[in-house]
Amino acid sequence: MTKRNVRHKSLLLLPFFVFCIQISTAKINNTVTGNQDRAYWVSLLDKIASPALSNLSKNELHKNMPVEYSPIWDGRDKEVAYLECFGRLVAGIAPFLALPPDGTPESKIRERLLVQTQQSITQGFNPESTDYLFKASKTAQTLVDAAYIAQALLAAPAVLWQPLDSVTKTRIIHEFVKIRQIKPFNSNWLLFAAMVETFLLQVGEKPDEARIDNAIDKINEWYVGDGWYSDGPKFHFDYYNGYVIHPMLVEVLRVNLAHGRRSAKEYELAYKRMQRYGAFQERYISPEGTYPVFGRSSTYRVGAFQPLVKLALDHKLPEDIKPAQVRCALTAVMKNMFIPSTFRPGNWLTLGLVGDKQENLADYYSNTGSMYLTSLVFLSLGLPAADEFWSAPNAEWTQKKAWSGKKFSKDYAVDY
Repeated sequence: MTKRNVRHKSLLLLPFFVFCIQISTAKINNTVTGNQDRAYWVSLLDKIASPALSNLSKNELHKNMPVEYSPIWDGRDKEVAYLECFGRLVAGIAPFLALPPDGTPESKIRERLLVQTQQSITQGFNPESTDYLFKASKTAQTLVDAAYIAQALLAAPAVLWQPLDSVTKTRIIHEFVKIRQIKPFNSNWLLFAAMVETFLLQVGEKPDEARIDNAIDKINEWYVGDGWYSDGPKFHFDYYNGYVIHPMLVEVLRVNLAHGRRSAKEYELAYKRMQRYGAFQERYISPEGTYPVFGRSSTYRVGAFQPLVKLALDHKLPEDIKPAQVRCALTAVMKNMFIPSTFRPGNWLTLGLVGDKQENLADYYSNTGSMYLTSLVFLSLGLPAADEFWSAPNAEWTQKKAWSGKKFSKDYAVDY
């Protein structure tokens, strides 16, 4: 081949080389920040939330939600499924809904979900509505999911409480006061009662202070050390420190401290313990983006990581954990977990962990609505896109560093 032909062929290939460089540059640009991760999280949140909110907002949740129950269902009132679905969902997405409009495609999703959530609250607390959520008000389970609604209202009062009409506010207060007839079990359930009463305190109602103080005092009695609480007098090795204990204890103390009912020392100690537990949670995540499955309620999926994302939301992660490594680790977990078969037709969650063949994991109290506790992982979407959690370059998490021979932080027990 002559030099002229080689030069001619090179010129023909030049556009291809430029295209390859552009693609490579685009890939680099897309991976050095969390823009793609945030878009994935928002898309997943929308996929999980929309079926429930679009139906409840139109008074059609009972009509259209296909509810599955555990193979070992204990026979409690099946109406609890609908309250569970909404309460657990809104607790996780509340900080995201509280972000202001900004004209982006994400904002349009957020504005739609916010309107639907507000309408869902109105429908769900209306005794004349087909989708009235408290039909099983004498069932103890009602206390649990009222507490998650209270958690959401405390997290985003400017968009989920203040805009509500006076009738709906009165109805919420009525239902929460009525729930006092339910005596919580001597376990993490004490915090559900405390959360409901703490919300009433926050909105100017007279709380049952004993339900608040008993919960705080008992949970403190059950601290076993190094960031772990037992769930009752005996220690249970499961994820209830994540699903309930750390976040709800800290929130109850935060509000009660603001009202002069509990001390700053108590709040700060509880927060330090949650930070320690969060450090464990970050280390749970394997280099491949999986985590150990143990204990009951494993079908609540990544809701277990509520303390870790709560710390990120508050900008109070442990010092040696960078926000980006939490983002990257949890994104990897989500992509392994939320495969197409983890959803039923219509994008309703299955009873299981990954896919649709694990209904045996459903505990005797589990139903389709229960699965929406996984939404607690979305708390850090309450951080704006410009926050370091989303804008920082991708980062390797602890186990990924450890198992690729890189330096990583040593771990030591704490004595508080």
